[in-house]
Amino acid sequence: MPISRDDVIAWLSAYSQLLADNKEYLTQLDSSIGDADHGVNMDRGFKAVLGKLPTVADKDIGTILKSVGITLVQTVGGASGPLYGTFFLQAGVATANRMELSLADWASAVEGAINGLMARGKANIGDKTMVDALVPALHALKQAITDGIDEYDALRQGAAAAEQGMKNTIPLVAKKGRASYLAERSAGHQDPGATSSYLMFKAMVDAWTK
Repeated sequence: MPISRDDVIAWLSAYSQLLADNKEYLTQLDSSIGDADHGVNMDRGFKAVLGKLPTVADKDIGTILKSVGITLVQTVGGASGPLYGTFFLQAGVATANRMELSLADWASAVEGAINGLMARGKANIGDKTMVDALVPALHALKQAITDGIDEYDALRQGAAAAEQGMKNTIPLVAKKGRASYLAERSAGHQDPGATSSYLMFKAMVDAWTK
């Protein structure tokens, strides 16, 4: 299952559409434990990404992902801009000068991106952040690849793990970000960042398994 430059662009387009479709939902989640702007911010950022894609569509995968990261840092407010920006910038570093990737290559790039994001945000599993969806998704994807599972099913397993990680944030007490100010009152609410992270993995399934 080679992942081409065009596949990466299709994934980014699918993710942008999912964010647009779920803008109000993400904002509703954020209104409970944040600033009520996560959906609006992410939608605005990825609309800007779509506007920039034509200018880098003929470049290598790394250049495309770096452009996404820079655009998000410039257009997404709050903590999400630097965090998602870091994710895509680090993914771009890992895929520099590549026109095509294997799924194992992609998993490695995602791992580097998550490590960069965690270093930037100082968050770990259980802190009620996007990390709670991203890390399980990566682990499931890597394990499926190691086990020799069909690559399309491997993507689905990664997305399923992200979804479960997202749901697992509901009972957690937030230890990072705006939600941490609420302390025990943050329990009982699904983390919006984990939700948008799940949508990112769902977009891979939507774009790459059809």
